[in-house]
Amino acid sequence: MFKSFYIRNLLVLNQLSYRMKKYPSSLSDSQWNTILEILQDNRKRQHDLKDIFDAIFYLLKTGCQWRMLPFNFPKWELVYYYFSKWKKDGTIELLNEIIRGKIRKKKNKNEQPTVGIIDSQSVKTTRSGAMERGFDGGKKIKGRKRHIVVDTLGLLLLVVVHAANSHDSKAAFKVLEKLNEQFYTIKKVFADGGYRGELIDIVKQKFNLILEVVLRTDKGEQFKVLPKRWIVERTFSWFESYRRLSKDFEYQTDTAEAMVNLAMIRLMLNRIKT
Repeated sequence: MFKSFYIRNLLVLNQLSYRMKKYPSSLSDSQWNTILEILQDNRKRQHDLKDIFDAIFYLLKTGCQWRMLPFNFPKWELVYYYFSKWKKDGTIELLNEIIRGKIRKKKNKNEQPTVGIIDSQSVKTTRSGAMERGFDGGKKIKGRKRHIVVDTLGLLLLVVVHAANSHDSKAAFKVLEKLNEQFYTIKKVFADGGYRGELIDIVKQKFNLILEVVLRTDKGEQFKVLPKRWIVERTFSWFESYRRLSKDFEYQTDTAEAMVNLAMIRLMLNRIKT
């Protein structure tokens, strides 16, 4: 009897230790408090919302499948339910917006930016297929493009995912239209040579936005860092540390956009004192 009681308690302790196990992707207490302050949700649940976020960030960092989440996290169906819910109700975008504002204030900048930098990145999709994809002839990539706009700190303002066969100058109109709706304070956007042409006049007339194209002037000479352009390229390099973003594994484009937003949220939380 004593032996069975001992074994039973040992199993319970093992389960608790697994639940308490932390991964490098897990949130610290101060980082979680930052999120909780925004969510304003103190309702008691069977599973702590922190565990849900930790599971999502684990998946984002490691690139594993939803069904392959370690068993010390809540069931993958529950984790996916909350991810889908927060994606649809705008919680993920709200977290990105508020945390970005905190970082900007910390850097003695206004919460709302006045300048943006736009660029795109072509990524492969998986063989399982996706709702919207195409072939980028320039990069020789079959998949999708991540079109992003960042501020002067490299923090994400907006992401739009679309088929890779859409040229930057055409897809940028929809991106800048969405940017104009969400950020009335932005008056100038820097871009590379792929955004030249009539797009500059169109966005000026329709959105009163100045689209300034920064061109290379080295022409085969020693490499030079382009003003402002390096900022958005650095942001893309930040995303490379998240394996879920190494390809576009998502079936829907809004799911792909949510993953990019979550990566930026995690990056910004790392700047908050742990």
